[in-house]
Amino acid sequence: MTKDSKQQLSLPTIILHWLIAVVFIYLLITEMSQPNLHKSLGSIVLIFVLIRIIWRLQNGWLQPVCRYKKREHQLAKATHWILIIGTLLLPITGLFISIAGGHGLSIFGLNVVAENIDPINTHNRLALNQSLANVGNFSHKILANIMVITVLLHIAGALKHHFIDRDKTLSRMLGKFTNKI
Repeated sequence: MTKDSKQQLSLPTIILHWLIAVVFIYLLITEMSQPNLHKSLGSIVLIFVLIRIIWRLQNGWLQPVCRYKKREHQLAKATHWILIIGTLLLPITGLFISIAGGHGLSIFGLNVVAENIDPINTHNRLALNQSLANVGNFSHKILANIMVITVLLHIAGALKHHFIDRDKTLSRMLGKFTNKI
């Protein structure tokens, strides 16, 4: 498989980036207006996030298309780290909320982890570990807010590269090959 370069990104890099980006933006926008869909997509995207992290570790970090100011490079690096860590931790904390909270895990109707139904009142769910569910809930909310800010910063950076710097960063992420960067 082709490695990423200054001129072109590999197909796995592009597909994983956009797949995860679209799903995460959807999940951040809709939050819990559709809880079953939110849990299903959040659980499935975790698999792609893990694949993306493994791919990035094997393939190395992306090379910038041009030289940038040190501060700009540091901001981009921090943004990418926050995005990677956030895309990993958000689904994990969501699983804590659902599973530790006794709600189980159902992915598009397929029960992966059963609910912990209260035998006295079958409409209630008993937490398996309320402390872990609480930590998951608190962390999930904080991480979601951090991710919204970071995604907006990431989009702003991409637009800056495209419209102000007029470099090929965004074109490369859209899969366009260029000899001139």
